[in-house]
Amino acid sequence: MNELLTAAIEAHGGSARWRELTRARATLVSGGRLFAAKGLPQDPEPREMTVLLHEEHASVRPFGTPDQKTDFTPGRVSIDKVDGRVVATRENPRSSFTGHTLSTPWDPLDRAYFNGYALWTYLTTPFLLAMPGFTVSEIEPWQEGDELWRGLRAAFPPGIASHSTHQDFYFGPDHLLRRHDYHVDVAGGFAAAQYVYDYVEADGIVLPTKRRAHSRDATGHPVRDDVMVSIDLSDIHFS
Repeated sequence: MNELLTAAIEAHGGSARWRELTRARATLVSGGRLFAAKGLPQDPEPREMTVLLHEEHASVRPFGTPDQKTDFTPGRVSIDKVDGRVVATRENPRSSFTGHTLSTPWDPLDRAYFNGYALWTYLTTPFLLAMPGFTVSEIEPWQEGDELWRGLRAAFPPGIASHSTHQDFYFGPDHLLRRHDYHVDVAGGFAAAQYVYDYVEADGIVLPTKRRAHSRDATGHPVRDDVMVSIDLSDIHFS
């Protein structure tokens, strides 16, 4: 593996511990301008997110009503009753975003798809970058105040759903993730710079509990007063 990726994985808990685990569960509260722009403003209620670690599969509950949850994989997304009955489903969900701009409304299945791939990406970073099919290379570092953050550019394989094919990850001197850059292809491809902080250790894995995704200007700097997505995590468990 790339030397920086190896160091980052070790700083976040290590590959040996990661291989022992199969799933993560966390309570999340999310918000931000993106959801209002899509006609689905986010309420402040906490929700439970569950993801599998070694395959892209995720669920959030409640969703829409207290007795509903989502079921996400790259090829299919559904909204289900907690007893298993399917409320709505969509095969090949990525195709539904063709031609979307930032202001194109989303329906609940669009939101469920976005939730699924985004939270799976976040809860498996940086370990996912060592999965089969990913390629990574070191890029120019980012200067943030007094710190120089080393960067990795990752190319995601076709079978993994995420924001965009190419994404950049910047790590501090301690090799912990500080910033994650990407284009949100399902929302017109706008450029985002997501800052992460307030790290905790959960069952041997080290991860940030707060994420703030800002729109990114032409120079690569975040537009600080434009929070597109905010995510706060708590009660995190790996098993």
